[in-house]
Amino acid sequence: MGAKKARIVIVGAGMAGLTAANKLCTSARSGELFEVVVVEGGNRIGGRIHTSELMGDRIEMGATWIHGIGGSPVYRIAQEIGALHSTKPWERMDGFPEEPITVAEGGVLLDPSLVESISELYLNLMDFAKGKPLQADNDDGDVSGRCCRQELYDIANEAAAAATEVEDISVGSFLRRGLNAYWASRSNTGNADFCGNGSSTTWSRESLEEAIFAMDENTERTYTSAGDLFHLSFNAEREYELFPDEEITIAKGYSSVIEALASVLPPGVIRLGQKVKKIEWLQDGTKPRWPPVEADGGPVKLHFEDGYFIFADHVIVTVSLGVLKAGIREEAAGGGLFTPQLPFFKRDAISRLGFGVVNKLFLHLADEKEEDDKDEVDGKTSSSPEFPFLQLVFDQSSKSLKKGKIPLWMRSTVSVCPIYKKSRVLLSWFAGEEALELESLKEEDVSKGVSTTLAAFDATDWLLLRHRHDSHNYHNRNGVSNGIDGGSRLKFDRVLKSGWGMDPLFLGSYSYVAVGSSSDDLDSLAEPLPRASVEGQVPPLQILFAGEATDRTHYSTTHGAYLSGLREANRLLQHYCC
Repeated sequence: MGAKKARIVIVGAGMAGLTAANKLCTSARSGELFEVVVVEGGNRIGGRIHTSELMGDRIEMGATWIHGIGGSPVYRIAQEIGALHSTKPWERMDGFPEEPITVAEGGVLLDPSLVESISELYLNLMDFAKGKPLQADNDDGDVSGRCCRQELYDIANEAAAAATEVEDISVGSFLRRGLNAYWASRSNTGNADFCGNGSSTTWSRESLEEAIFAMDENTERTYTSAGDLFHLSFNAEREYELFPDEEITIAKGYSSVIEALASVLPPGVIRLGQKVKKIEWLQDGTKPRWPPVEADGGPVKLHFEDGYFIFADHVIVTVSLGVLKAGIREEAAGGGLFTPQLPFFKRDAISRLGFGVVNKLFLHLADEKEEDDKDEVDGKTSSSPEFPFLQLVFDQSSKSLKKGKIPLWMRSTVSVCPIYKKSRVLLSWFAGEEALELESLKEEDVSKGVSTTLAAFDATDWLLLRHRHDSHNYHNRNGVSNGIDGGSRLKFDRVLKSGWGMDPLFLGSYSYVAVGSSSDDLDSLAEPLPRASVEGQVPPLQILFAGEATDRTHYSTTHGAYLSGLREANRLLQHYCC
C-alpha cells in the first residue's frame, strides 16, 4: 500500500488560486505526492477577472489592464496562448484614449493647456510620492501656469514636509498641500470670474484648477480603490511597483489567461458552487475537534454551506481581503471564517489594510431613428458623429452639490468615453461610495443619471463640435469657452455594470495600504499558519495565504495575484522537496 498523498485544498479559483494549482499539478512527481482540489464558491472561474460582451464588443467587468508588459507574467502567458490579437473588437484595443475634450460643469469647454498645466502638477506630485524623478516639460516655467522643474520640486518638498510632523500622512493630504503650494507660487496669475453662456456655474481660475485637480484625484481613486485619498498611506507609495513599458488590454479577454491556467488541471480538480463556511485548523497546544480516525484525513477541516466537509493537509486561502475583513467582523458575533480565530498579528494586519470598491459602467449609445441616422453638417450629409473621449470637471463647491440636478453618484466619475474609437459602447469608472451606490441603482435610473449629467455638460453639442473639427474656435484667453445652448439628451439602450462591492464572494475590488498600516501588513497577511510550531506538536503549513493583497510590492494587480499563487505553491513544493 502506497504512502498517503497530501491533500492540498485551494480556496478560490481566481488568478492566485489557479496559478497555485497550475504550478502544483505540473510539477515533477506531483501526481505521486499531492491530491489538489480547488473549491470555488461561485459558478465560474476567474474571481475578479471576468470577460464579458456587450453589443458585439468584448469588455472586462473586472481586471482590465496588463500594467506594464516588461517582465509581466500575465503578458507572457497572453503572448504564449495567442491572446493578444483578435478579429472581434475589444475594450481599449487602440490603447488609452487620447485627445480628450474636457468640459466643466455648465458646458464650459476648457483649453487643453489649462488642463495640462494642472494635470502635470498632479502627476509630478504623485511621481514625487513614489520616489520617481519629476518630469516637467520646461526648465523656466511659462505664462500658462506650467511650472519649471525646480518649482515642482519646491512645491512637492513643501507638501511632503508634513511627513516630519506626523507618523503617516495620507496621499490626499500631501496632494492638497501641493495644490496650495502651487497656488502660492502662482499668486500673480489673477483669478478672474467667467462662466459659460446660460450656465448657472460661475468659475474662477482657481475654482477651475481645483476642479481639474479633483478630476485627477478621482482617477487615482480608481487606480488604488481608495474611496478617499485621505485614507491612502503616503509612506507606502515608494514600495509599490509596476512592470515597465506600455500598459495594454488583452484582445481575447483577460479570462483567456485564466482558462489557460486551468486547462492543464486534471478533470475534477476544480469544484464550482462550493462556498466555504468555516475552516478549522490546529494551533500549538490544541487537539483536533474531530475523531482520530477522521483526523487521518489531515489537520484542517473545511466546512461548506451545503453541509459538506473535507479534510486537508494544507489549505491555500485566496479569498479577497474584503472577505477576510468580513470574517473578522463576524467573530464578534461568534462567527468568522476560521476556528480557532486567526492570531492577533494576522487579524491586526487584515483590519489595518485598506480594501475598496471600484466598478465599471458600460452604456450602449442608442441609434437614432433611421431618418435621423445622418446629420447635416455645413450643408452636407455625413455619418453620425462619434462620441469623444469626454472628461468631466465638476464644480467642487457645496452649493453646487446641494442644488444641482446631477446625481451625487455621478459627481466623482472622471470621464465618459467609447471603449475604442468609433464604438457606441461608452465606459465610466466609479470608486468608493459612488461605486457602491451605482450597484444599488436600477438600470433605468443609471441611464437617466448619466443622460442628465451629460446634458448639464452640453455633451451633445461637444460631440457635434468634435464632428465639425472646429472646437478650437470656441476658446477664449482664459482657457475656457462659452457654452452653447444645448439641452438635448443622449439616450442609451443597454446598461451593464459591475457589482464587486455587494458580491459576497468579494466584498470589494482590490487592496491598498491605508493610513495606519504599512507594507509589513501585506507580509503578515502572506505568512502561513501555524506561525511557529514546537517540533512534532502540530503539522506545519496548514493554512497558507495568497492573493493580490499578500504581495508587498504588486498588491492590487493581477500579476501580484499570480506571483502570490506561485509563491505559495513553491512553498509547498519546497516543503516536500520537489
